[in-house]
Parts: sequence; C-alpha cells; structure tokens
Amino acid sequence: MDWNETGELVRRARAGDPAAWRALVDRYSRLLYAIARSYGLGGADIDDVVQTTWLRLVERLPRLRDPARAGAWLAVTARRESQAVLRRRGRERPLTGHTPTVTGPHHAVFGRELAGSVAAALDTVPPRCRALLELSIASPRLSYAEISTALGVPLGSVGPTRTRCLLHLRRRLGVA
Repeated sequence: MDWNETGELVRRARAGDPAAWRALVDRYSRLLYAIARSYGLGGADIDDVVQTTWLRLVERLPRLRDPARAGAWLAVTARRESQAVLRRRGRERPLTGHTPTVTGPHHAVFGRELAGSVAAALDTVPPRCRALLELSIASPRLSYAEISTALGVPLGSVGPTRTRCLLHLRRRLGVA
C-alpha cells in the first residue's frame, strides 16, 4: 500500500464503502493495539482505547482535513485515549528522568514561544516529513515497524528519513 492509498481508503469510507473500512481497520488496528500496550494497559483497557479511537475517526471522518494522514491521526488519537484511560484509573506514571520545574512566568512564556517556533518550523517541512515527525513525537514508544505501517513507507527508510527530517527541522529552528 503506498502513501496515498490511505487517503483513497478514507475517501471511500466517507462514501460508505464497507471494504474501505475493513482495509483501514486491517491496516491500522495492530498499530493502535501496540500504542495502547506501550502505555502499560492491558485487556479491556486496550480494547476500549482501540474501540474509542475508531469511534473518534467515525465521528470526525467528514471533517478530516488530510485523509492521507489518517494513520498519524489514529496514532495520536490512540495515544490520547490511552492517557485518558490512565488518568481515569488514577495510574498515570510519572516521567522518568529529570522533569524541569516551572519557576516563574518567564518559563511559561519561553515554553509557549518555543512550541510556536517548532510548530512554525514543522509547517515548512515536506508533508511526509511532517507526518513522520508528528507520529514520532506523538507516540515516542512506537517501533520503526509500527511507524512504517502507519505511514505506508518501507521499514528500512524510516530511520534515514527521520534523520533527514530532523536535520531539516533543526535547520529551520537554527539549531543545526
């Protein structure tokens, strides 16, 4: 399946084509299960995350701006749903390593400015790079195989493409 085929499947699913829905579910369900598992969820919680993620796609399908990026959208949604399950269960795990502490308003302003700069720089990278970077950032626990499946690119190209995309982004941010 090539990069643009996901977009075509989404367009057909919008039109009510059950074969397109089956193809989307076949293509992305393993990824969604892997994301939920990566949050330490099990059994029914994983099933709930996957089912809710598909429900969110059904709800937003008519308004999905870029059908070709549906895989990245599903991955981000599964991550958010997994976090929501953890919050509801009161089991959200703290981040490991050093977590910076906000000590004043200047830190909040700097953080917003940095986020804005990164978002603006992401807007300048090619669409495939943007999708790969968004997926990598949104779900850092995904394997290259899962990213390959989500984006419909060869497994061996994920690492080198990611490296080139990060270099492009760093140049745009002036940190390369």
